[in-house]
Amino acid sequence: MASCPRPVYRLKLGAGTLEIGSRTLLMGILNVTPDSFSDGGRFFGFETALRQARDLIAAGADILDVGGESTRPYSESAPVDEELRRVIPLIEAVRRESAIPISIDTTKAEVAQRAMEAGADIINDVSALQFDDGMADVAARCGAPVILMHMRGTPRTMQEAPAYSSLFSEIIAFLEKRIQYAVSRSVAREQIIVDPGIGFGKTLDHNLRLIRRLELFHCLDRPVLLGASRKRFIGTVLDCDVTERETGTAVVNSFAIAAGVHILRVHDVAFHRQVTLMGDAIAGA
Repeated sequence: MASCPRPVYRLKLGAGTLEIGSRTLLMGILNVTPDSFSDGGRFFGFETALRQARDLIAAGADILDVGGESTRPYSESAPVDEELRRVIPLIEAVRRESAIPISIDTTKAEVAQRAMEAGADIINDVSALQFDDGMADVAARCGAPVILMHMRGTPRTMQEAPAYSSLFSEIIAFLEKRIQYAVSRSVAREQIIVDPGIGFGKTLDHNLRLIRRLELFHCLDRPVLLGASRKRFIGTVLDCDVTERETGTAVVNSFAIAAGVHILRVHDVAFHRQVTLMGDAIAGA
């Protein structure tokens, strides 16, 4: 497994800058939902969610990704008021305790705006600004970094027989088109991160092929984020349930580090801190 050079970028945050590329960054996942595929509502209550946030930060998370709506396959959208109720008090509480960069995982402009006001720094939109026309305006007005992810359809429909004529060229073209759209709406290209969307409208074969050639996404000249943690394709390959997928996730993330991926979105930060330390040491040898 040859390693690919990783470009270094600097993103502007409200309180300074975030350097991306000198080492692999870890984004700790905090799902404040009753129906997450991975943690099944374990952190749905405010107190348990705040404890988990503290644990992720203590374990070495570089970014905390807070989401109040499940995007698992076949999931339904949550009402705006409910999503706000789940995430805003938590973001406010974390911001009072820590300066860690916080990303809000949402497709709704109102949720993103309120999250920014509560202390979030980054917008993580799995729809790549497609589901809510106001999302680009929020990002531009706040000057926030934006993560644009590739997905076919919606979480409810994305796994209904996904097919591609040319897997990489279609996904790369989609991401470049969404970058251009964001720029046309006054979002700075320098503030954009791209995500190939592992598991979002992809078959097992699609996911494996993407992971094998992640270095191709550097042609977009933007930081690359990968979110493969504990996903179903890992369980399919290993024939295991979601509680037994950390080793499989580590193998995927090792390929990502070798390919020069900048950010890994993970559930178990402590475990993957060791993976990134070892992977970065080998890649930089």
